[in-house]
Amino acid sequence: MHSVGRSGGHVRPGFKRLVLIYLWLVIVTGCFVYVEPSPYDVLLLGAMVVLPVAGLIALPRGLSVYLLLLCGIVAGGFVASTQAGIFAVPVKHVTITLYLALTSFVLAAFVAKNPTPHTRLIMSAYVTAGLIASIAALIGYFNLVPALYEVLTEFGRARGTFKDPNVLGAFLVPAILYALNGMLNGRTSRALLWSAVLMVLVLATLLSYSRGAWLNAAVGLVTYGFFAFVMSESNRKRAKLLALGIMGALVIVGGLVAIATVPEISERLGERASFEQSYDVGPEGRFGGQRKAAALVASHPLGIGALEFARLHHPEDVHQVYLNMYLNTGWLGGTFYLLLVLTTIVLGLRLVIRDRGSDGISIVLLAAFLGMVVEGLVVDTDHWRHFYLIMALVWGMALAPSSQRRTAP
Repeated sequence: MHSVGRSGGHVRPGFKRLVLIYLWLVIVTGCFVYVEPSPYDVLLLGAMVVLPVAGLIALPRGLSVYLLLLCGIVAGGFVASTQAGIFAVPVKHVTITLYLALTSFVLAAFVAKNPTPHTRLIMSAYVTAGLIASIAALIGYFNLVPALYEVLTEFGRARGTFKDPNVLGAFLVPAILYALNGMLNGRTSRALLWSAVLMVLVLATLLSYSRGAWLNAAVGLVTYGFFAFVMSESNRKRAKLLALGIMGALVIVGGLVAIATVPEISERLGERASFEQSYDVGPEGRFGGQRKAAALVASHPLGIGALEFARLHHPEDVHQVYLNMYLNTGWLGGTFYLLLVLTTIVLGLRLVIRDRGSDGISIVLLAAFLGMVVEGLVVDTDHWRHFYLIMALVWGMALAPSSQRRTAP
């Protein structure tokens, strides 16, 4: 596979290092999502300009397929906007999708340039962002700084530096998987550090009380465990993984038992662990809304336009990304979205098989993406920034030219 793009040979190494530091800081700001656009959105635009200038992107031929699928979704969204009663609202929504798509494409090209080092750079920043959000969430939840309680929690649920506890929980799952991988594959001293990071991330996810995030984490952890075990290069490592997995499960169960002794936490966990909340059932509940959405999809091939469902047909959004995409982008965009998700899964599986016996990063990415795919069955994930980020990492690593897969940092 050939690569097209600037070699960046005439660019000074010092400038490249500054660009890499800038991108790392940009990813870290991804945890601050109180306002729209967020600092991450603004700073990422700068990264989209300087990465090509610094010669830090590569364009494998297969990456054009990624751009085609993303553009198909956006095109369907603009067509569907013509069916909306308020034109400006869906157009703004689709324009945001376009921004996320283009930035994801450039990030995929960045990863393709130097896959493992660039992925590590992004994921180290991502874990840092997750730690910041988690520490803020715990400070808020346990009311360690009373003045910040209302800012860092919502309805008794930890939300940290995010507007929504559900997004906090989902955001932390890829960081949890990366920390777990570091703990399992690192030396003893680093493994201890990763285990401490992991505990903070898991506790914050738990206290977000997000059922979708818990489902996401469960799928991600099971996927990671399965592939890490199957793809291990020796029975010795499989035995180590099995032992650590059992120990980890015991620690998690013990931790749950311990925090469940706190009456407030125990009551909230029991309430959120129910599969059907009061707002889920009935014709005006979440499931009733999804039945309405399915009927609208069948009768509106061009879609109805973004955010029209909650404005005209139901008290709230669909809370199911696949139905939502067919409503927002019509049969055209919805089908392109399904193709994008399925193609990303296939590429992720190929990546895991190709990298068998490596450092496990490819398994982390596949597990993180599958977790979000499943959570999409109960949540609208189409504008999650980290969804487009993880997807970019999968495509960039999977399509990187073989000559660049082992490039040093």
